[in-house]
Amino acid sequence: MAVQQRRNSKTRKAKRRTHYKLTAPAMVKCACGEYKLSHRTCPKCGAK
Repeated sequence: MAVQQRRNSKTRKAKRRTHYKLTAPAMVKCACGEYKLSHRTCPKCGAK
């Protein structure tokens, strides 16, 4: 098993973790005008 020889800097750690960000859910507009998650039923009118 590999053993760390030197301590990584904060910058190096941040560069590695740049892709760990959260993405916003894809919201689409329903036929009734309400925003909903894609591929889900509308909470207001019940349409897909």
